[in-house]
Amino acid sequence: MKITIESTSRVVEIEPAEGGPEIRCRVWEGHTESGIAVQALIPRIAASQTDDLRQFEAELQETKAPSPGVQMFPMRMIL
Repeated sequence: MKITIESTSRVVEIEPAEGGPEIRCRVWEGHTESGIAVQALIPRIAASQTDDLRQFEAELQETKAPSPGVQMFPMRMIL
């Protein structure tokens, strides 16, 4: 499966099932190749240190407002 996602300004905290510390995740929205809307909770993102990361870091700061549907995430959707 391939998806295309875009960073939103929304950040959520997820409490692990084991009761450990909460994990902050940025909400990303997008769609699959077949057009199905998806949401992803991304705690970390990185690129190779051997690349020139100036453009990557600048683009990482760009966010959009989340869609109205991004209000809650059922636990069944969190791996």
